[in-house]
Amino acid sequence: MKIVIADYPDVLGRELEKEYTFLREVIPDAAIVTHPYTDPEAFYREMQDADGLLTAFISLDKTALDRMPTLKAISINATGYNFVDLEETRRRDIPVCAIGEYCTQEVADHTMALMLALDRRLKTYIRTVDSEHCWKYYMASKPMGLNGSTLGLFGFGKIGRAVARRARGFGMRVLAVDTHADEQQAAELGVIITDAKTLLRESDVISNHMNLTAENWHFFDDAGFAAMEKHPIFLNVSRGGSVDEAALVRALDNGLIRAAGLDVLEAEKPDLEKCALIGRENVILTPHAAFYSARSIEALQRMSCHNLTDCLTGNRAHAFKIVNGVSI
Repeated sequence: MKIVIADYPDVLGRELEKEYTFLREVIPDAAIVTHPYTDPEAFYREMQDADGLLTAFISLDKTALDRMPTLKAISINATGYNFVDLEETRRRDIPVCAIGEYCTQEVADHTMALMLALDRRLKTYIRTVDSEHCWKYYMASKPMGLNGSTLGLFGFGKIGRAVARRARGFGMRVLAVDTHADEQQAAELGVIITDAKTLLRESDVISNHMNLTAENWHFFDDAGFAAMEKHPIFLNVSRGGSVDEAALVRALDNGLIRAAGLDVLEAEKPDLEKCALIGRENVILTPHAAFYSARSIEALQRMSCHNLTDCLTGNRAHAFKIVNGVSI
């Protein structure tokens, strides 16, 4: 049985010994190949006789799947799986597995770190102290202060709720928009479920935690930023495609939002040389790092490998999360 671990070279820069160990614990005779993805044709050649694929970001559409005639299972070592044609994999009876719960606390912590750093103007202080040797608190504009401010959450799943708990601890009023929100959970956390128009109008900080779907692609566009009446801090630690980046740049340039903290951009591999968000004192960019910790990486490796081995050994029902609706 052949298993391919494939992704962009920098993604595969992590230590892979644990993946090999977890896979061979269940399939000891597996032929495991690591493939840094740089050229589609080379990837397709490697996948011609592969039974299983472990990846996070490689696009798997019909054209790609046609070049993988022996493929029996795909394991996504991430929570998002918008790179995969789920309908096509379902038609071929290829289970697609993702990871449900492995980095909730890390992403919530990262959200709060961005919020605090932007409100407290830390980039300004770092620059003025480190580069200008200036020891003056008033070099930065006055922080808003989180206590008594309103946080608006788009998405009230596990991560949204974890952020809400932290924000409530800082004395924030919390609003949330989510058509699937559990009203009782919200009430227990002191969160008000509302509509998008109200949230955009009343929030001092807006944080995106929605899954990316066709319906919310570029959800945050020119009209959305214009509706943010309190010129909030805007945060996105979910999916880059939810934000129209050109509209975000215009919103920053025109003062419609006071700052932005982004862990994701529209492109998973952005050209930072041409990125209009680089070099702004009121913008913090992190390289899709919100999930990252020693504990979360170990959980990601273990769960994604177990998903794959369960599906390759006839135990689909034991997989953590099959997302494309194939029979188990």
